[in-house]
Amino acid sequence: MILFSSVNIRELIRYLSTSLDINNVWDLIKIIIDISIVSYVVYKLVKLVRETRAWQLIKGILVIVVAARLSEIIGFRTISFILRLTIEYMAIILVVLFQPEFRRGLEQLGRSRFRNFFSFDDEDINVKVKALIEEIVKAVTEMSKTFTGALIVIERETKIGEIINSGVRLDANVTSELLMNIFTPNTPLHDGAVVIRDNRIVAAACFLPLTENSNLSKELGTRHRAALGISEVSDSIVVVVSEESGKISVALNGGLSRNLTSDTLRKALSKNLIMKDNPGKRFGIWKVKAK
Repeated sequence: MILFSSVNIRELIRYLSTSLDINNVWDLIKIIIDISIVSYVVYKLVKLVRETRAWQLIKGILVIVVAARLSEIIGFRTISFILRLTIEYMAIILVVLFQPEFRRGLEQLGRSRFRNFFSFDDEDINVKVKALIEEIVKAVTEMSKTFTGALIVIERETKIGEIINSGVRLDANVTSELLMNIFTPNTPLHDGAVVIRDNRIVAAACFLPLTENSNLSKELGTRHRAALGISEVSDSIVVVVSEESGKISVALNGGLSRNLTSDTLRKALSKNLIMKDNPGKRFGIWKVKAK
C-alpha cells in the first residue's frame, strides 16, 4: 500500500502517454492491437520451429549473441571482433541454414487461404490425426488378412484413465508395425486392448468393460463385447479385428458397424476424429446398431 500511495498515477499515465505517443483512446487501442499481433506471431513462429532442427540453430544463435556481449564487457577484443563480424553476416547465414524451412513456410503460406493464417493449431492436429488414421488402417488391414485379433481404443473427450491403468503403460508413436507386433499371438501384450491418447499409444493389454446388451448376435465374441462396453461408457471410438473371421468392425456410442473395408474404415475414423471447419461438428454422431 505504501508503494502504491507513493506513486503519482497521473504522472505515470502522463509519462507513458508521452513515451508511447498516446494522444487519445484510439492510439492506445492501436498500440494494444499492434503488440498483441506481434506477440501472437512470435508465439506461432516459436511453436512452429520448436520441434524442428531450426530450434537448435536458433538457440545456437542466441548463444553467439550472448557470448559477443559478454566478451565485449570483459574486454576480449579478438573474440568480440570475430563474434560481431559473425552477427553482421547473420542474415546471410540464416538464409543458408534455414533455406528448407523458409521454402516450406512460403509454400504453405501460398497454399493457405487468408482465414487459415492464424489456424496453425487445427492444421497441425489434422495432419497428425490423418497420419494416425493411416497407420491404424494399414495395421488393421494387414491383421485382417492374417486373422490376427486386435482391439484398438482411441480416446476422445471422455478420459478413460482407469482403463489405461489396467494395462501396461507405454509412450510410443502410433505405427502400423508396432500395432501388429503388439497383437501378434503369444506375445506378452497381445491379450487386451491398446489405448491411444493424443495420437500416442499410452497403454497395451488393457481390460475393457463388457457390454450388458443381451440382444447381441451370438457371432460376436469377447473383443466385440468389450468394444461395445467401452463405447457405452465413453465417447471413445474402438476398432476391432475378429480373430475367427478377420472382419473389421468399429464401435461408437454403443453401436457397432461390421464388415468394414480399409476405405470405409478410413472414412469412419476421419469423420469422427478429424476436426472440421465447424468445431461443433468435430465429433459427428456415427452410430449403427449392432447386428
